[in-house]
Amino acid sequence: MKFTDFDLSDELQKTIQESGYETPTPIQEQTIPHVLAGKDIIGQAQTGTGKTAAFGLPILEHVDVNNSNVQALVVSPTRELAIQTQEELYRLGRAKHVKVQVVYGGADIRRQIKNLKNHPQIIVGTPGRLLDHIRRHTIKLENVQTLVLDEADDMLDMGFLPDIESIISETPDSRQTLLFSATMPPAMKKIGVKFMTNPEQITVKSKELTADLVDQYYIKSKEFEKFDMLTRVLDVQNPALALVFGRTKRRVDEVSRGLEARGYNAAGIHGDLTQQRRSSILQKFRNGQIDILVATDVAARGLDISGVTHVYNYDIPQDPDSYVHRIGRTGRAGAHGVSVTFVTPWEMDYLREVEKLTKKRMLPLKPPTDEEAFQGRVTLAEKEIEELVSKTHEDQFSDQTKELLEKYTPEQLVAALLSSKTKADSSQVKVRITPERPLPKHKGGKGGNYHGNGHRGGGYRGNNKRRSNSSSSYRGNRDRDNNHGKSDRNRGNYKKNSGSSNNSGNRHSSSNRKFTIREHN
Repeated sequence: MKFTDFDLSDELQKTIQESGYETPTPIQEQTIPHVLAGKDIIGQAQTGTGKTAAFGLPILEHVDVNNSNVQALVVSPTRELAIQTQEELYRLGRAKHVKVQVVYGGADIRRQIKNLKNHPQIIVGTPGRLLDHIRRHTIKLENVQTLVLDEADDMLDMGFLPDIESIISETPDSRQTLLFSATMPPAMKKIGVKFMTNPEQITVKSKELTADLVDQYYIKSKEFEKFDMLTRVLDVQNPALALVFGRTKRRVDEVSRGLEARGYNAAGIHGDLTQQRRSSILQKFRNGQIDILVATDVAARGLDISGVTHVYNYDIPQDPDSYVHRIGRTGRAGAHGVSVTFVTPWEMDYLREVEKLTKKRMLPLKPPTDEEAFQGRVTLAEKEIEELVSKTHEDQFSDQTKELLEKYTPEQLVAALLSSKTKADSSQVKVRITPERPLPKHKGGKGGNYHGNGHRGGGYRGNNKRRSNSSSSYRGNRDRDNNHGKSDRNRGNYKKNSGSSNNSGNRHSSSNRKFTIREHN
């Protein structure tokens, strides 16, 4: 199946094509038709499976750009995910001119209020900040047609259920509700019973790795050593077509520019690039004009690129499923693949979590020495010379050949040819990569989550009591929408319309609700 098989407008099909998307992921293939048909959805899928496009494309299709009201709302557990989702929806809806706004705690609410005056048709936000805006009447949800609860299991773990119920009570009873979760605990099905009408359940299992086809290695390195190690590994392994994954846009920019400066045929893609630039880079990568593509997880989602021989995780991902998604780019169609992950001593617990998911131990790889890197460059030069010799007509240069052999020995001539074809020692070109903030210390299931700002995830602040966030999570930065400044709303003083979701006459009344789960394999 291809994206062209979906009943999507020409504007969206154009954006999909420019993005390089060809084949939908399983969650997209199963979800998009149901959302387009207006059905409620409970989708169970891991991070990195393409959920944002799965709900985003149908929502963008339904948006009326001539209507200035908020028509769709996406609720995310963390500011990081909210920002990421907004960027993806904005990019996918750019050709249709859909306005998408993100709101989250820890940022200037006055600036958000100013941006909301531009009348976005889609809002993405974290629960706490959404309720702030609802209380201030800067966000009105009475015209919302589609509500998305993204990574709902995380929001339950963080104690957001009362907030979510308050937000839902502000939306019309006739809305379409889409719930996505990596797991499906009993509390999740209770949400379905209470707030959804006969939802379709779509379950997509985590990608399984073909262990025999992907050799998985890791290199333990300090942050400042990664780049030099990467270039030495590239010299030794000489990948035909490689993907390098970075955690942030800045990382992608710096690594791709650094590789270019050292003579590698590389380019980077992320969400800030124009569609034209992105499409051009992807086309060159597919054609082999670019050997190394540096990308963020978001930019690489949904890309159907064949022939990738090596995947390099410059940064280990926070989510182990993202690792599976990354290295699944190689080892396809029976071809052999190699993955190398650079991991700092601080991040070893994350690597162990990846191994638990993949059920395969990564093999430690000793970083190549400068001499080994040199030999790798010479080997590549020898291959180029072999190709050159096979294409050369000796008779055409017979006179010149005799003259050169009279002046120089065969050894001198071959050495000169090797020197001209051997890539220079790239380590002589100094490249500085800005250190990224280290991942939160992984607690291995015995501690709470850490916020990106260094605070432990805990109980709910305010007058409403919440259970503390005692469940562990691999996604280190899946923090609550805690705001530590005066811009926080007084959650205890927020009056909730708790009864509006249970009126006997409305569409989502639990007393009349039919709840049928259909499994999609």
